[in-house]
Amino acid sequence: MILLCRPDELAEGQSRGFVVDDLKLMLVRRHGQVHAYENRCPHRGIPLEWLPDQFLDHSGSLIQCAAHGALFLIESGECVTGPCVGDVLQPLDCREDADGIWLLSEA
Repeated sequence: MILLCRPDELAEGQSRGFVVDDLKLMLVRRHGQVHAYENRCPHRGIPLEWLPDQFLDHSGSLIQCAAHGALFLIESGECVTGPCVGDVLQPLDCREDADGIWLLSEA
């Protein structure tokens, strides 16, 4: 297990990016649940964020690709609009406990 951050370092409705070895990943907290995905657009294979830790659209309810605006559901990683509709972000196994948010395995 690899510690990514403390629970209080990922607030509700926020996203953060991390690099573990060569793996770029992102975390999003929505409705108290932490979701982890590889930081890679399935359409172009490039990182998703606009600026560091900025993975969400203006409403904060969807993950948005900075390159072409594709929108992904936070809970499932499914693309719902854009050139990669139906594709999904690569989910990563993570766990949260009182001490931190942990990456359990790499993609």
